Amino acid sequence: MAKPTMSKDPLFQLLREEQVAEFNRRRAAGAKIDLRGTDLSRIDLRGLEADGLDLSDCYMRMSDLRGIDFRRANLEGTSFASANISGCYFPLEITADEMALSISQGTRVRYRRD
Repeated sequence: MAKPTMSKDPLFQLLREEQVAEFNRRRAAGAKIDLRGTDLSRIDLRGLEADGLDLSDCYMRMSDLRGIDFRRANLEGTSFASANISGCYFPLEITADEMALSISQGTRVRYRRD
């Protein structure tokens, strides 16, 4: 597996700076972002509108994800080690056991979408 990347994309930088509302505003206005394989660790991402985001192979170690609805995001291969996921929605295909392993051991989430 490749190491997570630090994109130079301005939208990625907004997330790294915890400017989630501005990130959401720009996406709603049509801005595109490729977050696959990026490092989103140790960031407060509360309020992120994750619909349609491809977050595959991301690292979200110790991030604050409380209340985010990930049901329409791609999380294949994402690691949630020690992340705060209280109140989150996840795709139905991800089992509670799979999430528990990812949070406690840092494993990458595996699931199949039909």
